[in-house]
Amino acid sequence: MAFDFLLRDINENLSQKAIGTDKGLAKIGDGIVNLTYSMAKSIYLTKVSSSKTIFRTGMKVSKKVLAEALKNANMKNFARSRADSHDLADTVEALIAYIWISNKMSIKEITDFLYNNFSGNLNLRAEEITSATKAFTNLLDYTKKFLPEN
Repeated sequence: MAFDFLLRDINENLSQKAIGTDKGLAKIGDGIVNLTYSMAKSIYLTKVSSSKTIFRTGMKVSKKVLAEALKNANMKNFARSRADSHDLADTVEALIAYIWISNKMSIKEITDFLYNNFSGNLNLRAEEITSATKAFTNLLDYTKKFLPEN
């Protein structure tokens, strides 16, 4: 693959903190997280719609949703000490990028996972936040098997 050098570099310093605090991975993961979330939400809204409307959203995921999901999944050990919500969200993004670069989950698999974990009315902001937090918590729980234990 064209980005094998990234994986080699990451694997040389393989640890929870090295992955979770990598700013470059977080930037890559930001795109992956927002793309998959937007696609999953579009699919979900289209499937649950009573009309024949096809939804296309360009929604970004709230940093608070990602930070809460990391806490709920008991994965704060991947983040730096005394991390704020922004840092915790960056950690989630770095982890998702690592999973993707490592070929553990594809964009389609991440999208499908999120879609399958959505519930409720995503047009209502409070329900969307609850559903998105649950979906990302479940995704992080699922990805634990692909991450280093130390």
